[in-house]
Amino acid sequence: MKEKSYEEFVEKFKPKKTTDDCYTPPGIYAVVRDWACKEYGIDPDKIVRPFYPGGDYEHYDYPEGAVVLDNPPFSILAKITAFYLERGIPFFLFAPSLTCFSARTCEEGTNHLICDANIVYENGAVARTSFVTSYGGDVVAQTAPELTRLINEEAKRQLRETVKELPKYSYPDHVVTSALMQKYARYGIDFKVPRGECVRIGRLDAQRPYKKEIFGYGLLLSDRLAAEKAAAERANTTVWTLSDREKQIAKELSQAEKERN
Repeated sequence: MKEKSYEEFVEKFKPKKTTDDCYTPPGIYAVVRDWACKEYGIDPDKIVRPFYPGGDYEHYDYPEGAVVLDNPPFSILAKITAFYLERGIPFFLFAPSLTCFSARTCEEGTNHLICDANIVYENGAVARTSFVTSYGGDVVAQTAPELTRLINEEAKRQLRETVKELPKYSYPDHVVTSALMQKYARYGIDFKVPRGECVRIGRLDAQRPYKKEIFGYGLLLSDRLAAEKAAAERANTTVWTLSDREKQIAKELSQAEKERN
């Protein structure tokens, strides 16, 4: 019971990733905006975004001819669309794909554009997203394959950029981390660290100039344990070797390169 109570206490302070706090990545928003403007002839200069943090869409000062193109709180989507329909304010709103029809947004004058696009929002929440709009005439629902493609392409581009920015580190044989020992356990490697042959460390001296640390701390090992660790890793690694035929091909390639030069 104590453990459960502690977990519940800690849970209160964890940031919640809800669909009501999904701040749209600028690149994704730009793709959606450009598609909607082209598809429905929307003037980009008329677009307004009342759903900023702390904003109040009901008391927002909508200029003449305003078009709302934004990502609203999904939990009150039906209330929001009803508000805009009653006032004749055109809109193009982000919406949850899987529950797009369950929010009572199928009123007269509302269209649902269904996409197959997972968007990673800036708070880390991942939501399969579609759109609800006042554009579309008598259409209540339709697929949007082109918009789906554009969103997914932008999402992949952003992911590639993020991956490129992530640095890769490796530690010397004298350092072991809990993450590394997890891999050992997964791959069946037995490895023990006696108390007298390790020191707990938070960073290496080489990391200090870069203000880097060992995530979760690590253990600095004795020479004997470092050698044992390296041997255990080598023993668990399959190294493919060249056949005599492949060695001969490599030799002939080297000889041909020498002759060309």
